[in-house]
Formats: sequence, C-alpha cells, structure tokens
Amino acid sequence: MSIDIRKIVVQVDETRQEQGQRIEPPTRRAVAMAVIANPYAGRFSENLDELVAAGEELGGLLGDKCVKALGIAPGEAESYGKAAIVGEGGELEHAAAVLHPKLGAPLRQAVEKGAALVPSAKKRGTLGTAIDVPLGHKDAAYVRSHFDAVEARVSDAPRAGEIVVCVAVTDSGRPLPRIGGLTTAEIKGEDGLR
Repeated sequence: MSIDIRKIVVQVDETRQEQGQRIEPPTRRAVAMAVIANPYAGRFSENLDELVAAGEELGGLLGDKCVKALGIAPGEAESYGKAAIVGEGGELEHAAAVLHPKLGAPLRQAVEKGAALVPSAKKRGTLGTAIDVPLGHKDAAYVRSHFDAVEARVSDAPRAGEIVVCVAVTDSGRPLPRIGGLTTAEIKGEDGLR
C-alpha cells in the first residue's frame, strides 16, 4: 500500500532547566507527525484494512524520524507513545485502525525492543487541533520517571478527510524525577511491566 501523505512534521523539545535547576544532560522528546488522507472519510466501511496497513508503514517511518531527530542510536530511546487526530469526515475507529493493530511492531523495531505497551490517545478535530501524546518507558510500564506526554499539533491539519498520525520518542524521562518507583537501572524488561 502507498500512503497518501500530505505533510510530515518533526519537532524536538529539549529541557535544559527546570525550577532554576540545570538539567545535565538535557531531557529530549521528539514527535513526528504525518498528515495522511483518510480513505474512509465520509463513508462507513466495515473493513478498515487500508488504515491498518498505513499504521504499519507509519510506525517505522515516524519512529525512525524521531530517533534521527534526537541524534541517538535506536537502543538509546527510552520512552514512546502514539496518537491520532481524525478530521471531521472520519470517525474515532479510523484512528484506532491506524494506531492499534500494526503500528506498534515497526515502532518497536525503530527503538529496539519495546516490551511495554505503547501508550496511545485519539480524538476528532480540525485545523490546528492539538493532542497530548502519552509517553511511557518502552521496556517497563512501571517506571514512573517516564510517565509524561508531549503535545503534537499541525497548524493546517487535519482537514475533514485527513488524519494526523503522531509518534513520540524520548531519550530520557521527565526532568528532575523524584517520586520514587522503579528506576531505569532496575528494569528487567521481561514482561513489559518491570
């Protein structure tokens, strides 16, 4: 399948100071967004295979773009997340078709491993609608220092017949984490939880 991509936007958020404290090294979060045509906009279809296939292609494409934007090796990625905004001609199930059945496996390849579930969010919106892409540690869901989110927004999307598909990857957790819980040094990475 060839995805009809109108635009790709990649951004990096780098925090160097928090509450007057220097962050060394800075914490960095990348989000890559693809604005794609929704082949099911304006009509009901029982079968959403075209969007499932699009999700499979976008998982690797957007995951790779995030890793490259961070300037890290894939194995240095620490957390990830995914989200989608469906234009008014579509439905939430269209976002689910892109995000859930097949996007995760190629994203995990892009960041090496990824034993934990990929947190996700979806909503309907219009031009400039923002969404918070939830983040969690890629190998252990119980690492509290990596519970976070990054805002994603494309100023001219989604149009009625489009979907904005977002993938986020980080090279660290939140700046100055100090609420306890499992640390990255304690991760076993066996079950996706610890």
